[in-house]
Amino acid sequence: MPNYSIKEPENDEEWESYLLFRWEKLRKPLGMSKDSLADSIEDESFHLMGLDEDKSVIASGRVHFNSLYEAQIRYMAVDDNYKRMGIGSDIVNKLEEHALAKGASIMVLNAREKAISFYLSLGYYELGPYQSDTGIPHKTMRKRLSG
Repeated sequence: MPNYSIKEPENDEEWESYLLFRWEKLRKPLGMSKDSLADSIEDESFHLMGLDEDKSVIASGRVHFNSLYEAQIRYMAVDDNYKRMGIGSDIVNKLEEHALAKGASIMVLNAREKAISFYLSLGYYELGPYQSDTGIPHKTMRKRLSG
């Protein structure tokens, strides 16, 4: 089993590595510029990153609130070498725990087609198609959170 840790980015170097990882895994392969690496609600969101033994970023995830009771996961990514080893599930669980502790009862997300089975395995269900700014097919998914 791989040795990894999950934490919030805490300093400028970690933030830079975290945001660059998100861009490299989610946006760069689609030809999107680094301008798309962050959005306007980064400061009010809760961020997690996975680190390997060398402290390199190997996973990312973020949650923010859409309303008092609805939170949304975005920017989930896991390095290909670490997929199917539990780190993605660990990050989603920690994002859900954070949102629940802050009052959320519903979690939503927009999953790429290749990630739908992953989210289904974590208790999410499909609501319908979502038109992403990336231009690739997504499905909106939802889960009721409980403590």
